[in-house]
Amino acid sequence: MVPKVSVVVPIYKVEKYLNRCVDSILNQTYTNLEVILVDDGSPDNCGKIADNYSKNDKRVKVIHKQNGGLSDARNCGMEYVTGEYTVFVDSDDWLDNKMIGEMVNAINKFNADVVQTSFYYAYENYLLFDNRHFQKDSPPVILYRKTLMYELVRNDTVKNFAWGKLYKTSLIRGIPFEVGVLFEDVFWAYKVMHQVNKYVILNQPMCYYCQRSDSIVSTYTPRNLDFIKGLKVRHHFIEQFYEGLVDESYKLILKSSLIHYNMLLINRKKDKSGLNRKEIQFYIKSNFDKLKKAVDDDTRLKTQLFLFSIHPSLNILFQLINKIIIKLVPSLQKNSFERIDF
Repeated sequence: MVPKVSVVVPIYKVEKYLNRCVDSILNQTYTNLEVILVDDGSPDNCGKIADNYSKNDKRVKVIHKQNGGLSDARNCGMEYVTGEYTVFVDSDDWLDNKMIGEMVNAINKFNADVVQTSFYYAYENYLLFDNRHFQKDSPPVILYRKTLMYELVRNDTVKNFAWGKLYKTSLIRGIPFEVGVLFEDVFWAYKVMHQVNKYVILNQPMCYYCQRSDSIVSTYTPRNLDFIKGLKVRHHFIEQFYEGLVDESYKLILKSSLIHYNMLLINRKKDKSGLNRKEIQFYIKSNFDKLKKAVDDDTRLKTQLFLFSIHPSLNILFQLINKIIIKLVPSLQKNSFERIDF
């Protein structure tokens, strides 16, 4: 018997994108689907649009709830899941019509717990595909738990995103998303991957990750620091279960801390007291020796840590100089993405 796949779609203020998203799910070549649309108290017409889909396609279930955020909506949707496999789709993204079928074939063929598909960064007029590690026609990659956790901590070939993956429902049912935080996937993904025995990566991009026009600089708030909070929570887990990945974990915390410090500085009106910047400085100072050990094999990051420890402005100056040099010397520019114009 063909296994059922449950697709959980949290919905909030995406009236412009919702039809494209849901149509791409219902038009899958793999048809044994259960599509769970969770209207998270959306103030626009999303609820009505979702209801119309449920009237026209018996595979669609609609849940209306008070607004509780993305995590709460996903958790709510999971309560209604009856499929053997589960996929999360963000409501402004969309799927290639073969995506779910290809992932189901792979999870069965390799007897995997999770299958990940590659994706496009989808802008208004063009797509970008990250081809630094694999090409679109590269064969599937199989990862086992220790290597999988290493790749997850690096956040490179294995992303922390919950979307773009097919999970055995039994694997994730008892692992709820953290409610009340941004970047909830960082708090969730490592708990899932800790349970995985075999993980498969399909290198053909079959998911379209919508890139909104809003600038991250203009929309940045101190709540974005939840990302670092999630990394630190995960770090304690890494120390307990994956001692060999501690340095990699510290590297990502440091990289992220330096980036967020700069963003807070740019948006200092939103951090008037400077408490958030001071907190980052305090963490780096308190963990300097451990961070120094972690970045010993990374010359650039090692330099940034040293300059930041003297004064944060020196690291900012270092980054600006590097950007200028790269612009002036074309041979230093790395083209890591394939661009496809519409």
